[in-house]
Amino acid sequence: MPEKNGLYYEWHGDKEAPPLILSAGLGGSGTYWQPNLDALAAQYRVLIYDHRGTGRSDRALPQSHVRDEGMTFDIKELMDGLGIVSAHFMGHAAGAMIGLSLALEWPERVRKLVAINGWAKPDPHFSRCFDARLALLRSEGPRAYVSAQPIFLYPADWSSRHSARLDGEAAAMVDHFPGVEVMERRIAALRRWDIDDLCQNIDAPTLVLAAADDMLVPSLCSRRLAERLPNGQLVVMDWGGHACNVTDPDTFNRVVLDFLRS
Repeated sequence: MPEKNGLYYEWHGDKEAPPLILSAGLGGSGTYWQPNLDALAAQYRVLIYDHRGTGRSDRALPQSHVRDEGMTFDIKELMDGLGIVSAHFMGHAAGAMIGLSLALEWPERVRKLVAINGWAKPDPHFSRCFDARLALLRSEGPRAYVSAQPIFLYPADWSSRHSARLDGEAAAMVDHFPGVEVMERRIAALRRWDIDDLCQNIDAPTLVLAAADDMLVPSLCSRRLAERLPNGQLVVMDWGGHACNVTDPDTFNRVVLDFLRS
């Protein structure tokens, strides 16, 4: 199993192609990008990885991961370990936070950045969503938490059409759940993260990609982020929910590839 500094990783695509790093959201698993890998790896050398504390990576979560610094240092160390001087970076929600932080702290490492359903500062709506999810996790446990997850991630009609698939995925998620404490600490890091006054220091060309019907992170968060970035470009998909790369991969892949090639 490929591993560096406790992080599981996988390469996809031509070794000679430009590198593109994908960082998942709160769940942390590189498998999140499965609907996009074929399209992206046809043109880029794609690196996926599991965040520390999740998936196949080291499940021990250091105290540094109470904030985003630990998650960002992890990917910087992974790049160092794999000899990646610089790369395009795409992150979803928590992964967007990591990419923005990487571009802020080590700007020379980021060529172009894609921030999906991200934010510059905490938002009261997603704080309410996290409160509800944490209450469910603490009172009913991981199975109930995972069962409720599609409500926040997907449009209702998509969830209805893919109910059997979601049931199967939920069983696997429960079996590999990172643990209540780890999830609480990851959520705490997201809720504390605020770069609203630092966005002007991020020079990397950045595609800020949102979904108009995101039930977890309102698209207004992406609008504000794009406005505050010197080289931000906003694209709002009409439909797709928080996990728009899963629900509408064709539109998502086209938008991302158009940006990376521009």
